[in-house]
Amino acid sequence: MRVLFVSDVYFPRVNGVSTSIRTFRDDLAQAGVDTHLVAPAYPAGAGAEPGITRVSAAGVPGDPEDRRMGWRALRRALAALDDGSFDLVHIHTPFVAHYAGVGLARRARIPALATYHTFFEEYLHHYLPLLPRVLGRQLARSFTRSQCAAVQGLIAPSEPMRAVLAQYGVTTPIHVLPTGLAADRFRAGDGAAFRARAGIGAARPLVTYIGRVAHEKNIGFLVQMFVRVLESVPEALLVIAGEGPAREPLRAQVAALGLSERVHFAGYLERATELLDCYAAADVFVFASRTETQGLVLLEAMAQGTPVVSTAELGTRSILVAGSGALVVAEQQAPFAAAVVRVLQDAELRAELGVRGRGYARTWSSAAMAQRLAGIYCELRHAPALLA
Repeated sequence: MRVLFVSDVYFPRVNGVSTSIRTFRDDLAQAGVDTHLVAPAYPAGAGAEPGITRVSAAGVPGDPEDRRMGWRALRRALAALDDGSFDLVHIHTPFVAHYAGVGLARRARIPALATYHTFFEEYLHHYLPLLPRVLGRQLARSFTRSQCAAVQGLIAPSEPMRAVLAQYGVTTPIHVLPTGLAADRFRAGDGAAFRARAGIGAARPLVTYIGRVAHEKNIGFLVQMFVRVLESVPEALLVIAGEGPAREPLRAQVAALGLSERVHFAGYLERATELLDCYAAADVFVFASRTETQGLVLLEAMAQGTPVVSTAELGTRSILVAGSGALVVAEQQAPFAAAVVRVLQDAELRAELGVRGRGYARTWSSAAMAQRLAGIYCELRHAPALLA
């Protein structure tokens, strides 16, 4: 079987969509599914990559990380690939990739499947602050219904995200399928090496966030919460690893709170080595995003045996269940900080949560998820009535 992936984002742009695409493509190959990806070209991109077509793209105003593929260039790239050998189009983002992917599927009379990676209802007000929130929510829901109606199947990364789509009135068949963890995420990171590179003492308590540094990730809450942590553990350090549009506002918040010496911005970390080292160096991983459709970073932290303290909103509710090696708390500064302090001050609890989390993370095998996705492809491929 051959499947064409189309996405408005991919590495070197680091985010959950890029990670999901790479993980699924690697595991689908082992499951006998051949995939080809069409994605934007980036200024700092690598050379030719097997199975990937890069499309010329321009910058996105106000967003230095992302690129906007040219419509004509994308159509030309897809036309050049449309040799009749693809059995299905799998769309991963809702911008030009969606419309071009749907168009190709219709011309080729093959099914189109889309993964709903992003909870746009909660994103719009961060990036369009002048748009009334109620109107933004209505626009996001209408936009989602329209796009979902144009494909023959949907992937929701979690059950809560499936419920949201159903609440919107989406009637396209929805399959709940998380990405899962690739085998390389279980390779032990070198926490001591990360601390040495960053000039952080071997015994200093580290409270760590890893992920996109974006407004919707609610990192500002973690910074404010950390003030309370310092009241009980004054030597603690908050590490924020990642890049994104909220980095400078967060730096300003840190400075305003007098925390410049207590917060370390680690920036972008190379995924295969430095990122695992950062997870392994942490004494506790903290997370408070309200918009995750899944929350892979939680599983990545667990895979390194790092205790997790997190809220459980939307997709993270599917991960943060009993026995997962995490302390789940409300988005309130006092109880959240108390949970972090408890983990920092109790070595036995840290060890227990770490062991439990590592075992739990192993149940989220990406290879098993890819086998399920291959089955979904087969169902759609053999349902021609859906293309009417």
